[in-house]
Amino acid sequence: MAEYNERLDEVWDSFHTVVNMNSEELREWLLTEASGETAFDASSPDLGVPSRGEEIVEVLGKRRTDVTDDDVDLMEDVTEFVRSRLVQPRREDPEWRRELMSVGHDPLRPDSVRPDEEDL
Repeated sequence: MAEYNERLDEVWDSFHTVVNMNSEELREWLLTEASGETAFDASSPDLGVPSRGEEIVEVLGKRRTDVTDDDVDLMEDVTEFVRSRLVQPRREDPEWRRELMSVGHDPLRPDSVRPDEEDL
């Protein structure tokens, strides 16, 4: 039987609250973003997709019981990153939105966490 992990439960819930894109949506976004000016550079085998984004896609595809300690650390980092960016929203700034979307949070979606709705 798997051991109960209180930290995982807390981080899992927080992560899945702030990450409002599913793994397929995030994967498509990352590939779209990577298809900019430097896309498909013959010298780059990774297609320009950020490794952190790939890691988040993998975590989103996992069941809670399959999450590793490294995954928990990543989920915690992503949660803190998103919350820190949402404290001072800059909805008119496309770079702000790109930063958030690169980790799985689309701030323009109706289910986006708002600072006045949650204690960030």
